[in-house]
Amino acid sequence: MPAHAPDTDTDTAPHDPDPLARERAHLAASRSALRAMREDVESLDIRDVTANWVNAIVLQAQIDDRIKALADLTHTPLFFGRLNYLHAPGADLAEGGDGEQFYIGRRHVHDAGGDPMVIDWRAPVSQPFYRASKADPQDVALRRRFGYTGGELTAYEDEHLSDPSEAAAVSKLLQQEIERPRVGPMRDIVATIQPEQDEIVRSGLSGSVCVQGGPGTGKTAVGLHRVAYLLYAHRDRLARTGTLVIGPNRSFLHYIEQVLPALGELEVQQATVDDLVAREGLEVRGSDTAETAVVKGDARMAEVLRRAVRSHVTLPTEALMVVRGSRRWRVPAYELEELVTQLLDRDIRYGAAREALPQRIAHSVLVRMEQAGEAPDDRVQDAVARSAAVKAAVKEMWPPVDPAKLVLRLLSDPDFLALHAADVLTADEQKLLLWTKPFRSVKSAKWSAADLVLVDEAADLVERTHSLGHVVLDEAQDLSPMQYRAVGRRCTTGSATVLGDLAQGTTPWATRSWDEALTHLGKPQAVVEELTAGFRVPREVIAYASRLLPSISPGLAPVSSVRETPGSLRIEPIAQTADLTAAVIAACREALTHEGSVGLIAADARIPTLAEALRAADLPYLAPGEETTAEARLTLVPASLAKGLEYDYVVLDEPAAVVDGEPDERTGLRRLYVCLTRAVSGLTLVHAAALPAALT
Repeated sequence: MPAHAPDTDTDTAPHDPDPLARERAHLAASRSALRAMREDVESLDIRDVTANWVNAIVLQAQIDDRIKALADLTHTPLFFGRLNYLHAPGADLAEGGDGEQFYIGRRHVHDAGGDPMVIDWRAPVSQPFYRASKADPQDVALRRRFGYTGGELTAYEDEHLSDPSEAAAVSKLLQQEIERPRVGPMRDIVATIQPEQDEIVRSGLSGSVCVQGGPGTGKTAVGLHRVAYLLYAHRDRLARTGTLVIGPNRSFLHYIEQVLPALGELEVQQATVDDLVAREGLEVRGSDTAETAVVKGDARMAEVLRRAVRSHVTLPTEALMVVRGSRRWRVPAYELEELVTQLLDRDIRYGAAREALPQRIAHSVLVRMEQAGEAPDDRVQDAVARSAAVKAAVKEMWPPVDPAKLVLRLLSDPDFLALHAADVLTADEQKLLLWTKPFRSVKSAKWSAADLVLVDEAADLVERTHSLGHVVLDEAQDLSPMQYRAVGRRCTTGSATVLGDLAQGTTPWATRSWDEALTHLGKPQAVVEELTAGFRVPREVIAYASRLLPSISPGLAPVSSVRETPGSLRIEPIAQTADLTAAVIAACREALTHEGSVGLIAADARIPTLAEALRAADLPYLAPGEETTAEARLTLVPASLAKGLEYDYVVLDEPAAVVDGEPDERTGLRRLYVCLTRAVSGLTLVHAAALPAALT
């Protein structure tokens, strides 16, 4: 499967003397057509088609988004492949007929007559580009891949899928695209999606999917492309219900934020779990020990909070008297108790029950009015429900609950906590929860991140959380059960795509199994898919890192990299600890002689020392998430922020320090596994201390 130059063509038009020129001409015509599509939108005059200024603002915003979506990114190929079908798609194969030719790209482009020049990669007719093979050609005669240099079409490569005489071969252009140096934020993989990835990307909106994928298997890209596909296939529905991508931290979100806009999708929101549970007036100013955070993140806390919320309900002991005009209507205590008990038995949201109770009391009064010969209507019932007597009774029986104040009391009042945690949490676990110095108010409290997750749970017990149409949760293995519940509340009526790697769990509460995690998320029926083919990390590097798997995640299948890059792993022992930093700086200089990005990853405690050394060596460096430039291609990465990031070349400083920086050895080895697998082209490991035994 050679990459062709202009004088060699295995196309369906062998008489064409210059096929590459013809493909370049189609690219130029397609760019011109895209520009015309954009100009058409820019020229729209909405002055006479909107009823008022509000409609005008909304319509103009939609037009502006459409203009952005039609932007021609000069260094991003408009199309990357071509399919020649033996028959027109949808035609009766037995009847014969002429085939059709389609260019596959990031977005749909049509000419002035409306005929397609580029087909969106998400369209059904594009699917064989990713899934057709020699064994299953799917009526494709020719699949052509294009190679680009600086946005210019420079090569192509053909596969004659329906020709039995041509042997199957590995695409060199595909491999080159996968291995292309990483500069700047994460890019889309739309040109390189593999068949097993495509199946996940195109799975339906109604079902949730969990993707277990080791380093370099493309699980993050698969999740983002799945969002793009769902927006294409179910745009109207998701436009109403919304989509959300949840990442582990801001650096990670900044790294991936350009993938969806490059595919023409601008409306997807991004957030961290901390963003989801943030509440106005509550500031995270405190932190928890690992032991305390584990208890706060335990799913049993949901039952403690449920009991605490319901404890505010008080059964009535006295009858209610309602004055209506000149008459007085009495609702006995036993009947009020029945109404309250019925609502408790229904186990609906606390706030919804509180809103329903006045109407139920008012209905009891109306029944008495009718029995007395009156003919009240709904307006009378509403008036009774709003009466001072009923309001006072409801406030006494079913008082309002402030979620933050409830959690504040649980963490401050040993008796209140003991009452509602009985038979749920042990006495020692309750002690871990209690603040050593109780705070007087919600605003003065030094809330931790885990505390706000508890407040979010309590808030949902009071009022239902708004649900979105689809949520993508990346690096999910690091979430606690209570955090899973917080995410699950955002997609109770929608679906989810969960992405993660059990071997990369680096929190004390890290996920032990996907079945357990999906249960906490509220999606126990989600399909679990496993990606084991690696496309990013070189085989030599991933094999070295996989030595840790028996210690960190026994039974998990190691990633099998498709990339063989001899010399991609270098281990440099340093005899004297005092020489370590100088050796690391030298390794960075050597890495910078190569094309692409460089990541210097080190234990968090080593970052200040290395930062000072880089400045002294006059080596400019970036923080994680900042975009690389020609002048600054080196990023200094704390080990705690390395997850999800990737660099062409990685220099790893003192692995033993990475392990020692975590609360226990297993978590430390998992952190080291993450750091070892960030390299796309080469890894240099520099150490003065002995390497962890699991590596040697």
